Amino acid sequence: MTTAKKTTAARQGFKTGEAIVYPAHGVGRITAIEEQEIAGYKLELFVVSFEKDKMVLRVPTAKANSVGMRKLAEPELVKKALDVLTGRARVKRTMWSRRAQEYEAKINSGDLIAVTEVVRDLFRSDAQPEQSYSERQLYEAALDRVVREIAAVNRITDTESLKLIEQSLAKSPRRAKNAEADADGEDLQDEAEAA
Repeated sequence: MTTAKKTTAARQGFKTGEAIVYPAHGVGRITAIEEQEIAGYKLELFVVSFEKDKMVLRVPTAKANSVGMRKLAEPELVKKALDVLTGRARVKRTMWSRRAQEYEAKINSGDLIAVTEVVRDLFRSDAQPEQSYSERQLYEAALDRVVREIAAVNRITDTESLKLIEQSLAKSPRRAKNAEADADGEDLQDEAEAA
């Protein structure tokens, strides 16, 4: 009886078959909890599969919290993350290398809101200038993490999740203004062609 309580406490509420978030890799699924002997010590490990990346990770159950492994976000947090996307981008006026490090740290933090902020700050609409290669890489990494977590929480496909994110990004004040300006420009052009 005490060993059952001990293992449950060591597992910190994680179960086989449960979707989790691992900070450095995003959404994965616990496929098994196994025991291995390593250097003479018995270790209980979560076997976490990342289907999309075709990767399997083994995390000691006792270290799950310290490495930042967590349960999926609650639906309220997903709603808050989508609201973050509708806000104005906050880009610091520092060198790109410094900002890139900060974005990388946010992406690997495993915090849904922090990763969503990276998506918001690096998003470029069709009317805006192109991104550099490194900006695009960071944007896509952050977007992938947010898409997969929202899809897992809402039990929808990645494509449906991406549509939700794009709808939220389109509501941003700056982007809404650009869309209106584009529409006004088209109206003026149509009137000029008609005259």
